[in-house]
Amino acid sequence: MQITAYELRDDERVFFEEHAKALNIRVQYTSGVLSESLLDLAEGSIAVTVLGHSLIDEGLLQKLHKMGVRSIATRTIGYNHIDVSAAKSLGIKISTARYAPNGVADYTVMLILMSLRKYKQAMYRANINDYSLPGLRGKELRNLTVGIIGTGSIGEQVIKNLSGFGCKILAYSNSKKEHIEKLASYVSLDELYKQSDIISFHIPLNEGTRRMVNADAIEKMKDGVILVNCARGELMNIPDVVKRIEKQKIGALALDVFENETGIYHLDRRNDIISNRDMAYMRQFPNVIMTQHIAFYTDAAVSSMVNCTLQSIISFVETGASRYEIV
Repeated sequence: MQITAYELRDDERVFFEEHAKALNIRVQYTSGVLSESLLDLAEGSIAVTVLGHSLIDEGLLQKLHKMGVRSIATRTIGYNHIDVSAAKSLGIKISTARYAPNGVADYTVMLILMSLRKYKQAMYRANINDYSLPGLRGKELRNLTVGIIGTGSIGEQVIKNLSGFGCKILAYSNSKKEHIEKLASYVSLDELYKQSDIISFHIPLNEGTRRMVNADAIEKMKDGVILVNCARGELMNIPDVVKRIEKQKIGALALDVFENETGIYHLDRRNDIISNRDMAYMRQFPNVIMTQHIAFYTDAAVSSMVNCTLQSIISFVETGASRYEIV
């Protein structure tokens, strides 16, 4: 069985070689995105696998189908870069990757602590030999209330991580988990906004959640609230968020994701002009931490994502379905 792996990163290759050998899969590799110019590399492959920079529209899907490609496994949790409805109409199966929630959950807590202790300002000062204290006084997590929006696998793990700090934890989710109620109190979204000193988002992007962090939502929050987003950049209405940072309604913001990050994050753009003005403007705030969508990026997660990809492809061939399939 042959597949083609697009957007291969150097750190993925060792895991591809390990898992592919064990599963008896032949893999053709390229670091390029799946596009018209590299489409011929999929010739002879039953499936292709991509990351988030490959924008797979109906036209590409039709050509892949004619070449004999019957499934696409994206090595990401999100799949907004693939026209899923067009794939379904062509009979092309789509699957996503999975990995343990610990990496993102740990990273979330790190961002919370960095925001509370004003680490961005402290780091910048230290780099120019300014070791003064004024403006760097932080807060202790044990004295605060943390609101977790979304108690799926990642949100649940964040709650477990936070439970050791002694802080009060509130949770909001469309579905409740009884075992979570031992560590956190489920409340309405408005109540979570009202009571929380820190709010962390762990929900998928859909039409109901797109730009949910807007002017109306922020006005319901405490003055000086800290917001953390390791989920999807589009959850936030950036102009509304910027205004509330400038008015000091938002005390700190930590983002591992950003709207329209594709083509910027995970690439070396040091010598380029970046056209995302919101991203450029947001970076200048001393109380805003922005990282390049790396919360997921651990050795265990990368191995799991590659393994899920190959397991899905085999399952599609042998059974016509996969537990990681988008249906």
